[in-house]
Amino acid sequence: MSRVTLHTLSSAPEAARPFLENAQKNSGFIPNLLGILANAPAALETYVTVSGLNAKSELSLAEREVVQLIAATTHGCDFCVAGHTAVALNKAKLADPVVSALREQSTLPEARLEVLAAFAREVIATRGKVSDQRYAEFKAAGYSEGNALEVILGISLATLCNFANVFAGTELNPELARYRWSVQGQ
Repeated sequence: MSRVTLHTLSSAPEAARPFLENAQKNSGFIPNLLGILANAPAALETYVTVSGLNAKSELSLAEREVVQLIAATTHGCDFCVAGHTAVALNKAKLADPVVSALREQSTLPEARLEVLAAFAREVIATRGKVSDQRYAEFKAAGYSEGNALEVILGISLATLCNFANVFAGTELNPELARYRWSVQGQ
């Protein structure tokens, strides 16, 4: 049970309803994350807006999903790991071994994606104080200065939803149950 109200279309504050209606239309269901964020319509609007901006980055969908899964596993957000596993496999078409490695917090089998993952891990661990060596490896893998900032953008998006879900104890939607994940050791 969530520790904050899980809103539906009928119970959500008026300012949150258009976002929930759009999610229902696009996904066929309202992800519980959005039902939780509806308690603060500004937080819900921020999530939707930043999601849209993140989608405009030069990083591919697969690369953006690597960042989202790194953040979600690092932050211990089982809801977001499940949701982004679904996107990574079904929309971004990441290979199963890559997604498994992300979920297991282990080394990715694709070198360029591992460089991206290592950069994202270090951004989170150091709160942006990435070593010169890690940044040089990132650029040597073909990523740009702009891509570095896009990784930070992705992490900022993830932080909002990861922390909101962990705080709220957001229950997993049945539609995401097959992608269930839990923090190792729990």
